[in-house]
Amino acid sequence: MTQLEPATSRLDLAATDVGSVFVSNYPPYSVWSERHRDDALAALNGEPTPDTDLGLYLHIPFCRRRCRFCYFRVFTDKNSEQVQGYVDTIATEIERLAEKRAVAGRPLHFVYFGGGTPSYIAVKQLVPLVDRIKAVLPWDQAEEVAFECEPGTLTRSKLEAIRDIGVTRLSLGIENFDEEILEVNGRAHVTIEIDRVRPWIRELDFPQLNVDLIAGMVGETWDKWRETVQRTIDYDPDSVTVYQMELPFNTVFSKGKLSGENDVEFATWEQKREWHAYAFEQFEAAGFEVSSAYTVLRKDRGAKFVYRDAVWSGADMIGAGVSAFSHMSGVHYQNHDAWQSYLDGVAQDEFPINRAYPTTKGERLIREFILHLKTGRLDRDQFVAKFGVDPALEFAEPLDRLASEGLLSIEDGGIQLMLPGLLRVDQLLPEFYDERYRGARYT
Repeated sequence: MTQLEPATSRLDLAATDVGSVFVSNYPPYSVWSERHRDDALAALNGEPTPDTDLGLYLHIPFCRRRCRFCYFRVFTDKNSEQVQGYVDTIATEIERLAEKRAVAGRPLHFVYFGGGTPSYIAVKQLVPLVDRIKAVLPWDQAEEVAFECEPGTLTRSKLEAIRDIGVTRLSLGIENFDEEILEVNGRAHVTIEIDRVRPWIRELDFPQLNVDLIAGMVGETWDKWRETVQRTIDYDPDSVTVYQMELPFNTVFSKGKLSGENDVEFATWEQKREWHAYAFEQFEAAGFEVSSAYTVLRKDRGAKFVYRDAVWSGADMIGAGVSAFSHMSGVHYQNHDAWQSYLDGVAQDEFPINRAYPTTKGERLIREFILHLKTGRLDRDQFVAKFGVDPALEFAEPLDRLASEGLLSIEDGGIQLMLPGLLRVDQLLPEFYDERYRGARYT
C-alpha cells in the first residue's frame, strides 16, 4: 500500500461536520419504529432461518468517564447496587430469549461483550452473569468470544476471570498512546495503565489481542500519531482496528460545536485519511494484512474477526441490554435506550423492544452489499449465489461513477475498493441506498 494522496473526488468532504456517521446497518435506524415491534416478536417466535449462524451481543453500558467523542449509550453515574441490578436484568432477558423458538437449541457462533466498558463490572458480577447465560445458551463451542476492555479497569485477577469464562478475543480500547490526547478527549485511562496490563495479557495467553486506535482525535499531530502507531506495533497485538473520529449528533464535542460553546479544532477528513493510510502502511510492513477499512490482522497467527464477518454476512444476532440491537430472521430491532424503560420492560415480563424494522429481500441485498464493501472487496460469484443478482449490474451506475473517480475497480471476480475509496467508505455507501433513504437521518 502506498500513502494516500489528497483526493479530488466530489465526495471528498473537507471539514468534519456534526452528523458524520459510521455505517453499521441498513436501512437507517431512523426508519425503525415502535409500530413494527410485533414483527420482532413474531421473528423470535417463528422458526429460525435455515443455515444461518446465531450470535449473542451483550451491552454493558458502564464507564468510568464518558469520552467526549462517544455516541454510545453509556452511564458513568451508577453505583454498585444499580450495576448489580442491571447485570441481573440482562441475565433474565437472555434466559427469556433462549426459550424462544427462533433461538432455543441453536448453537452460538459468536459472543460479543460490548459497551460501554464490559471490563468495568466486578468479577463477582461477571462470573454469575456468565453462569446464568451459559446455563441456557452455552458458548463452549463458539468460534469467538470477544470482550471489550478499558486498560484502567483491569487487574490481573479480573483478566484471569475474563480468560476463564472463555474469551478468545480481548479488545483493548487504547485509542492513543499520548497522555495529553487521552485527557483532552475524555479517556479515563492513562498510558501507565496501558503498559501495566500487557504482561498480564501475555501470561494468560489470550488467543487474540486486539488494540483499538482512533485517527484524528482532538490534539493529534503527525509526530504524535507516528509515535502511537509505533508503540502499537511494539505492543505486539494480533489485530488492530483503526477508526477515524466521527462527530455524531449526541457527543459532547458535537453538542459544544453546535452550541458554539467550544472552539475545539477538529482534524479534516483529509488529515484523518492520511493518518489512517500511514497506520495501514506501517502495520503492513510489520506483518499485518488489511482485513477491512478499519482492521488489520496477523493472519500468520490465525487472527480473525468472527463477529464482524458474521454480522456483515447476514447472521442472526440477539442483543441483550439497554439500547442493544438485534437481527432475527430478517427483522432488525432495538431495545429501549433509556435506563428505566429497559429495566421496567424486563421487570414486567416483557421483551424491552423499543423499535423494529422488517426488511425486504431487496433491503437485505443492499445491506449485505454495503457492509461487504467495508471489507474492501466483494466476491461477485458468492453474491450471485446468495441473492441471484450480479452486484456489478444491480449497482452499475454508482459503481461506474466511483470507478471513474479512482475509488474502486470492477472485475469479473469481484469489486475492489482502492485505498482512497476504502478510507472514506462510510461517505460512499449512501450512493447505494434506495433513493428514499438517501436523505434520511441515520440514527
